[in-house]
Amino acid sequence: MHRRAFLQLTTSLIVSGALAAYAPRGVAKDRAKAGMDEKRFHASRRFVQTSFGRIAYVERGSGEAALFLHGFPLNSFQWRGALDRLSPYRRCIAPDFLGLGYTEVADGQSVAPDAQVAMLVELLDALGVTRVDLVGSDSGGAVAQLFVTRHPERVRSLLLTNCDTEHESPPAAMQPVIALSHQGKFVDQWLAPWLADKHLARSAQGIGGMCYANPADPTDEAIDCYFAPLVSSPHRKALAHAYAIALEHNPLQDIGPALRRCKVPARIVWGVDDTIFSMAGAEYLDQTLGHSLGIRRVANAKLFYPEERPDVIAEEARKLWVSAA
Repeated sequence: MHRRAFLQLTTSLIVSGALAAYAPRGVAKDRAKAGMDEKRFHASRRFVQTSFGRIAYVERGSGEAALFLHGFPLNSFQWRGALDRLSPYRRCIAPDFLGLGYTEVADGQSVAPDAQVAMLVELLDALGVTRVDLVGSDSGGAVAQLFVTRHPERVRSLLLTNCDTEHESPPAAMQPVIALSHQGKFVDQWLAPWLADKHLARSAQGIGGMCYANPADPTDEAIDCYFAPLVSSPHRKALAHAYAIALEHNPLQDIGPALRRCKVPARIVWGVDDTIFSMAGAEYLDQTLGHSLGIRRVANAKLFYPEERPDVIAEEARKLWVSAA
């Protein structure tokens, strides 16, 4: 389905109420904005033993699978609101990347984007999943691009939010993070103080001011969930540093031709107030992906808006999944 047809479908779905008809009966109309709380999230976590280590993931729903790839230095908790809204329509799987979240990395294992792609293939195989609707954010969007170009037969559709692109990977804002990671200081100088002082984390100098539009975000429980595992030991700090350092040499270099050959239906949903990734990245993806269905520009939205605006993700994902069916 090409862009014009996608836009026509979107209009017809809104007018006819087809999206509502697409919903299963008995689904509650209203859901909490944030989705599952930290306690429920921890209780629902599962692990799969792979050659890469014990991969932590959260799974909700049944049927055809959707795979959600989080950003740095977050984990699958980022997608809790989207999972709540989309689990009636898909088997939603949100793993923690190697080096982040609650995944337990095998000794000596790389945490670079290439390794993340290979890990996801092994994870999906272990879960009996052959094809997915792929959703990626931030560095997870970079991994999604690598995944879809290397394994297009395993992807039904691709939804990308603000993320690395070939000409902006890593973004300039990552340079001090990478430099401190080389020195082994990033976690102690940034993440540990944010974990200890939630107001600092939400300030203009913290991850809140940099990556969230709502001054109340990230919540206390999100800060705990994201950063507590990363500061928990010297080993976990080293893995977080390795994740950042692995982004230093553009993992998307020369991916353009492969993106042009990609025929997977793709949609770009971009927060326009992001100070990390420019709007030019969204335009590059739209112009380069071989089957782009266009850009949705989300006002009052920064890098990690999918956590704050899960309704936007759910709306766009459902439209995309209908068009790709």
